[in-house]
Amino acid sequence: MNIKTIRYSGSKKKILQKINDIIDPLDIKNVLDGFSGSARVSANFKNRGFCVTANDMAIYSKVLNDTFLLAGHNRKELNDKINYLNSLKPTDGWYTENYGGEYNNGLSVQSDGLKKPFYIDVTRKLDSIRNEIDKLYPNDCVDKSVLLTSLLVALDGRCNDLGHHVAYLRKWSKKSLGQLFLELPKWYVDDLDHRVYNKNVFDIEDNFDLVYFDPPYGTANQKTKTSRVRYYSYYHLWTTIVKNDKPKLFGVSKRREDVSSDSKEGAISEFEHLKDDVVLDSFKRLLNFNTEYTLISYSNRSKMNINKLIELVGDTQQLIDVMSFSHQENSQANSLINSKYKTEYKDKNLEYLILSKKT
Repeated sequence: MNIKTIRYSGSKKKILQKINDIIDPLDIKNVLDGFSGSARVSANFKNRGFCVTANDMAIYSKVLNDTFLLAGHNRKELNDKINYLNSLKPTDGWYTENYGGEYNNGLSVQSDGLKKPFYIDVTRKLDSIRNEIDKLYPNDCVDKSVLLTSLLVALDGRCNDLGHHVAYLRKWSKKSLGQLFLELPKWYVDDLDHRVYNKNVFDIEDNFDLVYFDPPYGTANQKTKTSRVRYYSYYHLWTTIVKNDKPKLFGVSKRREDVSSDSKEGAISEFEHLKDDVVLDSFKRLLNFNTEYTLISYSNRSKMNINKLIELVGDTQQLIDVMSFSHQENSQANSLINSKYKTEYKDKNLEYLILSKKT
């Protein structure tokens, strides 16, 4: 079953089959997706019949994984609630005030000089729907996550961006001018004990047959070391919409103040750190998990040198397979906004899958 989820930098949508191919010979039943992001790999593991534990420190990732791993048989009840949310009258609120823009002759730039991520018709629906979800479900639960997933996916289809929330397009895109309409996500139910965590991966103490790690890649760009993806900053809108906490905002893209810089506690993962030794130490800790097999996704343009990573895995565990293949860079890497930060690499962009076994 192909799930419909948010666009995500580093998404493994295009390499799911390669992940399946490399683990297919293994005798495994329970797996961990330690950095589950948009939930694509976790959902894929569930579809293969594994008992899945999904983890990510991003709250929106927990919402997505709740939906695709834990949602039950009450589809009709939830679909009725989505129909009800779609019927709500639009209203002006906090989201419209900060993120909604008028048509303005086709320009997203508004009277305050800022580009907006959503057309005002979209944010007005968002304002009414998001507050109503909290009324329907005052406390966190899987059913609430299903409604929030529906909202995130619908908003992602209307966001006037390049796949992240650090900068927005100057002109309204065709998709951004459509109506906000929620649809019931697709999932299937089995009888396995899937789990969803929202914590630091190193705080997980469960035992697994296989752990899959797709950590933030950082950057090997020595010219501009800070040009790497910072996930908490890149997807601040999803965090705010899930929490609905109306945080203090800063900057031209109105990001959450708590992700305004690397110095903010929790603003970056240790794998996004600028210091090589911090990233190296984090990878060493990943290789100490309670598991028989470890599968790591990484790139040759990442913070940790790929050959050094392969050597580290080989020194610690038994290398079973190393798969590499060309992988197209995401759209924001090739945008005019980011082009000034790019450097010329001698090698083409390669994605690696590194499979190992504890000795």
